[in-house]
Amino acid sequence: MLMGRNYYTDSAEELRLLVTSDGLEPCGLMQAKRDKPDPATYLGSGKIEELKTVAEESGADVVVFDVALSAAQQRNIERTIDKPVLDRTQLILDIFRARAKSREGRLQVELARLEHLSTRLVRGWTHLERQRGGLSKTGGPGEKQIELDRRMIGVRVKQLRDQLKKLARQRGTQRRARTRGDTLTVSLVGYTNAGKSTLFNKLTRASSYAADQLFATLDTTARRCWISDEETVVASDTVGFIRGLPHQLIEAFKSTLDETVHADLLLHVVDASSNVREDQIREVNAVLEEIEADTIPVILVYNKIDRANLAPEIVRHPDGTPKAVFLSALTGEGLDLLRGAIGEFSAKWREENPNEPRAPEPWEEELEAEHATKTPEEELHALEALL
Repeated sequence: MLMGRNYYTDSAEELRLLVTSDGLEPCGLMQAKRDKPDPATYLGSGKIEELKTVAEESGADVVVFDVALSAAQQRNIERTIDKPVLDRTQLILDIFRARAKSREGRLQVELARLEHLSTRLVRGWTHLERQRGGLSKTGGPGEKQIELDRRMIGVRVKQLRDQLKKLARQRGTQRRARTRGDTLTVSLVGYTNAGKSTLFNKLTRASSYAADQLFATLDTTARRCWISDEETVVASDTVGFIRGLPHQLIEAFKSTLDETVHADLLLHVVDASSNVREDQIREVNAVLEEIEADTIPVILVYNKIDRANLAPEIVRHPDGTPKAVFLSALTGEGLDLLRGAIGEFSAKWREENPNEPRAPEPWEEELEAEHATKTPEEELHALEALL
């Protein structure tokens, strides 16, 4: 059973895709619009009763809300409709957990899930308080169990952060090794399922996993990309964005998103056939702002023109620099225009950045400080441990 809202025209279809991506089968849809969410049940008592009736009549086993619910709202809704409830945050976290393939991706998803869980522990232990007749001054069994769980989660979160920090250092080393001061770095960003991985494969002749589904790509892949017979750039494919992307995921995937933050040029891939492409562009721009990548130069890439019945085209800013390219990564139409646009940007970038020394990244400064505090004997032991 899907519980949606009139965010934009295709929001119900996007919710359906999210639900099916999580292995669930939609059996009904109810939409509602409120100017201000009810603090107790989000929808208000009348709509919740209506939802209960619709869910029972449709034979739903679980109700999915297309919004982020507070722990209290989710608990109150479940009590009223007598069915499990998933909100948008949990749904996306579940999909990420299923799609994560690399060690780093799995660690990042686990970190995001634990961060989310730590704010909702009360949901699992209120029954203990009811059995004991409420809280005493020393705290009931539920309160003690919650504190124990929080401590356990805190320990695991620290372990995950430490492991991800080491992987971030390795990623930084790899990024530095494949780029030089005179090599342009390009990062593909965009709404999920806009066709980034298909475009990446065409540009780099790589074989990154690409599928017509949400969040087909979670792990960043970087490859050399030939934009002419003489010149290459380094291109990276990153995780797709979506409306309501949980903040915990953005934080957990920070090392992966660093490929975007450190890029010289962003290719913002847009599904030209989507009726809500302008809304999706705004959502992607909001995430870019959150990760502080909104000042990086951007070329809009309107993909899937074969579905939108559009012709290949390059659109320019008033100063003549490339602004947008219309193409089809699937058929290859317009790819030459995009390569040309990247080449134009690269030529200008080289003029403005004549092999200046690269500033050290934060992880490099930390590593240098760490080495500075070690004695020669400690350095030798650390080196032997790696052999």
